[in-house]
Amino acid sequence: MTKAKPRNDKIIIFDTTLRDGEQSPGATMTLEEKILVADVLDQMGVDVIEAGFAMASDGDFEAVKAIAARTKKAVVCSLARCKPDDIARAGEAVKPAKRGRIHTFISTSDIHLKYQFKLTRAEVLEIITNMVKLAKKYTDDVEWSAMDATRSDLLYLTKAVEAAIKAGATTINLPDTVGYATPDDIRMMFTYVMGHAKGAEKAVFSFHGQNDLGLATANTLAAIRAGARQAEVTINGIGERAGNTALEEVVMALKTRQDSYGVSCGVKSEFIMRASKLVSGITGFTVQNNKAIVGANAFAHESGIHQDGMLKNRNTYEIMTPESVGLGKSDLVMGKHSGRAAFRDKLKELGFNLGDNAFEDAFNRFKQLADKKKKIYDDDIMALVDDRAGRAEEERVRLHALDVHCGTKGAQIATVTLLVDGKKLVLTEHGDGPVDATFKAIRGLVPHEARLALYQVNAVTEGIDAQAEVAVRLATKKGILINGNGADTDTLVASALAYIAALNKLLNYQERIVPERSGV
Repeated sequence: MTKAKPRNDKIIIFDTTLRDGEQSPGATMTLEEKILVADVLDQMGVDVIEAGFAMASDGDFEAVKAIAARTKKAVVCSLARCKPDDIARAGEAVKPAKRGRIHTFISTSDIHLKYQFKLTRAEVLEIITNMVKLAKKYTDDVEWSAMDATRSDLLYLTKAVEAAIKAGATTINLPDTVGYATPDDIRMMFTYVMGHAKGAEKAVFSFHGQNDLGLATANTLAAIRAGARQAEVTINGIGERAGNTALEEVVMALKTRQDSYGVSCGVKSEFIMRASKLVSGITGFTVQNNKAIVGANAFAHESGIHQDGMLKNRNTYEIMTPESVGLGKSDLVMGKHSGRAAFRDKLKELGFNLGDNAFEDAFNRFKQLADKKKKIYDDDIMALVDDRAGRAEEERVRLHALDVHCGTKGAQIATVTLLVDGKKLVLTEHGDGPVDATFKAIRGLVPHEARLALYQVNAVTEGIDAQAEVAVRLATKKGILINGNGADTDTLVASALAYIAALNKLLNYQERIVPERSGV
């Protein structure tokens, strides 16, 4: 047995977000949306973009063709069954590409051949030979996949791989189609096939993993360890059933543990968060908070021990930097697990410099509040430190009257009357909607530089007479977050009350901090 050596130590990142990822129920994308995703994938340095399944529909064909025509660096690929019409359609779709690939497949497992394809092993070998040869007439770059490879007989799988390579396939994919395999299975399969298949050294071996057992990333890394040099992945791990191997997990594993894997990857990881948010926004598939690399909590720390370590040296609890995946900074989340070091750092950020006794008092009250609230915001801490915060007598701004004109015809206009330090002020503003017009009027009467960071409406009770509860969050130039809440049966009134509540906190904060620290 002569084990085939990989051509080099560069891992080819093959992204199938636009093909397998789109097969997630509910994740269908329009042509325009596919182009947006493809552009980001090309910019971030993905090596191969599987743009779709050209034979699936006219829309898929047009998407592959459009992406092929505009992609600057990546190879553009179309999936095709081992059928003449599929391959011809795929060839036509990738024709405009600077570098085009046809990815054709047929199953090699006995269970698929018997029940789905109703073909003999010999018939499948003949189909593989003929269809790979046909694909070579359209492009020199042909990938062949042994569908359900992980449940295939290894001797037969090896013969199928030999047939594909002899016919001209330059990439051989051995996928875990049903997410059945373990890392040991994957390592054994690649080691055996690459070591026994004649001509294995002429092809790049690839792995595509489904995540049914949550092992897709582990299996992909096992394949790389065994000699595979292409990883087939999707952004956020989207895909059929439980999804595919996540691009961000493989890329960051290879970059972070380069000492262990000893291979290179050309993807610019700084684009990861941008790609993740784009795909999430287009598909509507929200990324879970604790998702590796791209989850909201991936670089967030609440534990007091962890926060203390992070403040002293971020390497104590972070194995990669948030900047490396396109995030601004780590987040020390204030909650019941936070310790004194993080609380003192937050006070410093907010502009407070307390003596030891005052600090201990504030910290104790913070802990009491944290037992009642899941997350503590900046204005909660301000209220703990400054007894004036939140008192009615410190409400410099009050809503006196609100008159709004809106609808499908005519301008959206709001006339707001405020009592500012006891003086009645009135202003009328136009806006993109009644809420926008209302907020513009308030801002015009009480100018400030904070931006609106959150506007959220919830119904407190059911029915058309439900009371609306509105949350508004303002963010200062320094990133200090200040919340305001308002409730009323009229959503617009509740919105104005919430904005004014946040504005009062902002004014009190500026009055206290600005003389000491400008530029908040």
